[in-house]
Amino acid sequence: MAHGKRQRNNYRRRLESKTDYHRRLRLLKSGLPRAVVRVSNTQITCQLTNYSKEGDKVVTSMTGADLQKHGYPNDASKKSVPASYLTGFALGKKAVSNGINEAVLDIGLSTASSGSRVFGALKGMIDAGLEIPHGEGVLPSDERINGEHISDSLSKVLDKTKKSIEGAFK
Repeated sequence: MAHGKRQRNNYRRRLESKTDYHRRLRLLKSGLPRAVVRVSNTQITCQLTNYSKEGDKVVTSMTGADLQKHGYPNDASKKSVPASYLTGFALGKKAVSNGINEAVLDIGLSTASSGSRVFGALKGMIDAGLEIPHGEGVLPSDERINGEHISDSLSKVLDKTKKSIEGAFK
């Protein structure tokens, strides 16, 4: 515990390793909606959120499980790079259809490694029409997005799922 006059307690969510408040403040100062991407043990979650004093408000949300409605296989991973791309693509199409055209990426405490699932979701949002500041070097390759590293049959399913998402959010 902090006891001296020069010491102070850290915020609870910082101690629990849940929030980086310096990064969060920089994102909030932009004034744009945040494209929040989180990867859990079973699926990926993408949300567009706006700041409010009472707490962040989720404008729209998509998860890896929502891809099944668009023809994505039930037995396929809901957190792979192709699933991340499709989830980001669906969120981007939904956001553009709701009149949101730009956002800023919020990856939380995830490590920002090039080609990761978080950046796969970012590429999906960009391909859907959202304007998000990024560097081209962090995006995964087209082979990984198409699922060629997983199986050959997955790339056909991805095209079909992507067309279904485009038809759903016009």
